[in-house]
Amino acid sequence: MSPLPSQRALGDLVTDVLREMITGGRFQPGQHLKETELADALKVSRGPIRQALSRLEEEGHVELRRHRGAFVSTLTRTDVEEVHTLRGAIERLAAGRACTRMQDAGFAEMDAVLEQMKSVDTKIDPEDAVRLDLQFHDIIYAYCEHTRVQRVWESIRGQVTVFLRARNASFPDFLEVGYSEHKELRDALALGDPQAAQDGIDKHIVGAYERLKRLNLPDR
Repeated sequence: MSPLPSQRALGDLVTDVLREMITGGRFQPGQHLKETELADALKVSRGPIRQALSRLEEEGHVELRRHRGAFVSTLTRTDVEEVHTLRGAIERLAAGRACTRMQDAGFAEMDAVLEQMKSVDTKIDPEDAVRLDLQFHDIIYAYCEHTRVQRVWESIRGQVTVFLRARNASFPDFLEVGYSEHKELRDALALGDPQAAQDGIDKHIVGAYERLKRLNLPDR
């Protein structure tokens, strides 16, 4: 018989499940997340649920309100600006390092993702668009050889997922710009010049940010 997971391991597992449910749209912004209902649904005690909600608050997915409980965070203009500027800072660093470290293997991984993007010639599901987008950028972080940058990316990746989903839902232009913009970034990285890679990142993510700023979001 396999040993039961430790309390910490169980908390991590519950965190992953709830994070995926939030970023996947299972729970809506502002929705009340009741500990007892979540515990019953996941067949765990309230301890791991409480631990998971605390972690998700740190990541920005959940808001814990005193005497009221946990609520799914609502996307605001402040959230978009803060996550965008943080992502821009760490991805510039990641790209500047990765472009000199990727070599053939890394670019082969990118090309495989680009081929999937290129093969989409009809309407694409927003979830698939987000998956391909993040899969491409994960490669940059994987090859930057900077553990702390990778950790920061992991801490905001879920929020970036939410932002990309909102962007794709309101501006479904992935068929027009998904492949071309990522191919342009890939070519900038392939130059092996850190400055060119960083300039490529700046150009690449500004478009998504400009679209997000056009959404009707509360200020904070």
